[in-house]
Amino acid sequence: MNSAELVFRRADDSDAADIADVWLRSFTAALPTVRRAHSNDEVRDWFSYVVVPQYETWVVVAEGAVVGLLVLDGGELEQLYLDPSWRGRGVGDRFVELAKQQRPDGLRLWTFQVNEPAQRFYERHGFIAVERTDGLRNEEHEPDIRYAWQPQE
Repeated sequence: MNSAELVFRRADDSDAADIADVWLRSFTAALPTVRRAHSNDEVRDWFSYVVVPQYETWVVVAEGAVVGLLVLDGGELEQLYLDPSWRGRGVGDRFVELAKQQRPDGLRLWTFQVNEPAQRFYERHGFIAVERTDGLRNEEHEPDIRYAWQPQE
């Protein structure tokens, strides 16, 4: 499928269940060793009642199905997840470019230390590791890394 057939758009309430399902599939595939802090139903409720209504949430749709999500909260890139079958096809690159367009003054994010592919991805897009933690402050209690991106002057 070529990129012309992908539609990037703001999410609405009707997308919440599909977004949650993509998140669940992606988290399971990308982070098999990370303990999830919430059940599937809690994740679905969180997307339905918190994320989509309260945060700037974007989806990418292919052939009528949500295949990726991006969530921005102020200067935070809170979530960027793709359906596992869509990884490595440039969709994440386009989401990062969209996030930079939406937040031209800079972005911050967290990723788990065990998620080396995510670290390489964000570093390739100009994010710099600025902090490492033991994970005691996140719900999964998983060591993480704080990344920041600032536009070039």
